[in-house]
Amino acid sequence: MATQKITDYERKRLENIRRNEELMASLKLQSMATQLSASTKRPRIEPKSYKVNSEKKPKTQDPTVIRRSLRCRGLPPDAKGLGAVDSMLKTTLESMDRKCDLRKLGPISRRDVYSGVSDRELIETILGVENKPQLGSEVKSEFGDCKEEEEEEEKSCVAFTLVGGIGCGLVKKEEDGGESDVKVEELSLKEENVARVVPGNVMNVRFFPSCSLRMVVVGNKVGNVGFWNMDSKEGEENGIYMYRPHSGPISRISIHQDSMSKIFSSCYDGFIRSMDAEKECLYFAEGRGGIGMWDERTGNISAQWSPHDDRINSIDFNSLNSNIITTSSTDGTACIWDLRSNDADKFKSLKTIGHKRAVHSAYFSPSGRSLVTTSLDDTVGISTGVNFEDISMIHHNNNTSRWIPKFKAIWGWDDAHVFVGNKNRGVDVISPFQRTKIFTLNSPYVSAIPCRFAAHPYNVGMLAGATGGGQVYVWTLG
Repeated sequence: MATQKITDYERKRLENIRRNEELMASLKLQSMATQLSASTKRPRIEPKSYKVNSEKKPKTQDPTVIRRSLRCRGLPPDAKGLGAVDSMLKTTLESMDRKCDLRKLGPISRRDVYSGVSDRELIETILGVENKPQLGSEVKSEFGDCKEEEEEEEKSCVAFTLVGGIGCGLVKKEEDGGESDVKVEELSLKEENVARVVPGNVMNVRFFPSCSLRMVVVGNKVGNVGFWNMDSKEGEENGIYMYRPHSGPISRISIHQDSMSKIFSSCYDGFIRSMDAEKECLYFAEGRGGIGMWDERTGNISAQWSPHDDRINSIDFNSLNSNIITTSSTDGTACIWDLRSNDADKFKSLKTIGHKRAVHSAYFSPSGRSLVTTSLDDTVGISTGVNFEDISMIHHNNNTSRWIPKFKAIWGWDDAHVFVGNKNRGVDVISPFQRTKIFTLNSPYVSAIPCRFAAHPYNVGMLAGATGGGQVYVWTLG
C-alpha cells in the first residue's frame, strides 16, 4: 500500500500540536490541576451504611381494592349522595305523600298537608282580618248577611277543598281602583323584609288584599303554598307557614278581597283547590287554549270556550267592566274578550295583540284603560286608547334560563308604572307614557333574580318580588 503523502497544511498542523504539547508540559499545568482538585475535595468522615432487614414483611391478606364507578360496574345510580337540601325536600314530600293523596277527589285536611308544627296563629289572623272592613260599607253590606252565620263554621272546618278537576291557569274576578302618584325612586328594600318562604322556584306571588295586614302568599314548582305574615312577632313559626295541597307547579293563587278566608290555588296537575271555600264562580284555563267557568253552587263546569290555539298563560278581568277579560297564550297572542257576546260555538276577540313568540302574561291596568303584555320575543307591550288601538313594543330581555320562571310585567298602584324583573337581580320600572325604562330598583340584599311580582292593593308603595330559589323581597316607601 502506497504511503499517503502529507500536504504542507497537515505538516504545519502537526508541528503546531507538538509545539503546544511541549509548552504545556513545561508549564506543568496538569500536575497543578490535580493538586488543586485534591485540596478542595471534602473527605468523607463516615462511610454510608445501609440497614438490611433480613426478615421480609408478609403480604397483606386482603388485596388492594380498586375503586370503580357504578357505571363501569354496570350498576344503577345511587341517590344517597344528594345534598342536604335536596334530601330534606325529598323527605318532606315523601312524608306528605304518605299522609294523604294529593290527587284524590274531595277535601283534604290542612293538618295533613301542613309542614310545620302549628298553623293556629295563621288561621286566627286570617279570620280576624276578614271580620274587619277593607272597603266601603256599601261593598261590605253585600256580603254582611252570610258572614255571621258561617263564622263559627269557618273556625272549625278550614280545609283545602277540591273545586275543579281541570285547569292550569286560574284567576278570580277582582275590582281595583284609585290612583296615586308614587315616586318609585323612594322604594327601598330593608333586610327584615327578606325571607325564604318556600323551597324551589316561585311560580306565583300574591298580597293579602287587606289594608291592616302585610301578608304574602306564594306558590312554588312542587305544589307548596307558603304564607309569610310580615307583621308576625318572632315565635314558633317566625310568621312563615307552608302547605302542600298540590302535586305539581302552582300556576295561580287568587284571594277574594271581600272573603279573605277563601284562597284558591290552581296547579298544572289539573286540580283547583280552595282553602275554606264559599259558593261562587271562578274562571280557569285548561288544556291547549281552553277556558272554563266553574260554578260552586252546582259543582259543575257551567261554560267552556276554546279561544286560543295553544296553552293559555294568564287570565285577567277589567276593573271597569267585569265582563271584559284578557288572556295571554303560547300561540303568540294576547286577546281581549267580552263574555256576554261569546258562546261555545263562536268566540271572537274584541282586540288581538300579536307578538313574535309566546306571550306569558297580559294584565289590565288599575284603571282598566291600558294593557301590558310580556313576551319571549324580548318585548313588553303597552296598549292604550279607547279600543286599545295604540300599541307600543318596548325592548326588554325576557329570556331567562330553564331554571328561572319567565318574567311577567305587572302594573303598580296606578297607570304610571310597570314593574318587571331583569337578569341583573334588579327590578326595571317602565313608564307607559314615555314608552321606555325610567328606573331600576337595586339592593345588596337581593341575592337572586326576582321574576314574579305583586303590588299590594291597599298599601301604596309595597311591592313584593319572588325568585327561583324561594326568596321573597318586599320593597316599601322610605
